[in-house]
Amino acid sequence: MDQRISAITLGVDDVNRSRAFYEKLGWAATKASDENVAFFPMNGFALCLFPTKELAKDAGVDRPGSGFDNITISFNVSTEAQVKRVLQKAKKAGSTILRDAGPVFWGGFTAYFADPDGHDWETAYNPFWKIDAKGSIKLPK
Repeated sequence: MDQRISAITLGVDDVNRSRAFYEKLGWAATKASDENVAFFPMNGFALCLFPTKELAKDAGVDRPGSGFDNITISFNVSTEAQVKRVLQKAKKAGSTILRDAGPVFWGGFTAYFADPDGHDWETAYNPFWKIDAKGSIKLPK
């Protein structure tokens, strides 16, 4: 198996509401999106929005509960100021702020917010990672 991720699919209660949230963040869904699914092209992979009940059915599991799901999705930026700007934009788009922007124990600067379906997002500045012009992270070797 190659070391890569092709897509992350988030289960959502209302595809149109969730799509609108991400579009308020400035993202654009592809033309392949419709009222039943939304696709956002990322840096070499896709973020997909799909109804939670249908996603659970497709995976053969019961509908998940609420609360922390042992995963966060991170949006890394190049400066601490950008972390604050992303958090402000997420708040204006209707997110719930989980943790205000601030320094963290490992030397970075982060903030957390939840989208309308409770998916936890981190926006982070990591001084040990470089970000190229396309927004892709470059990890130290």
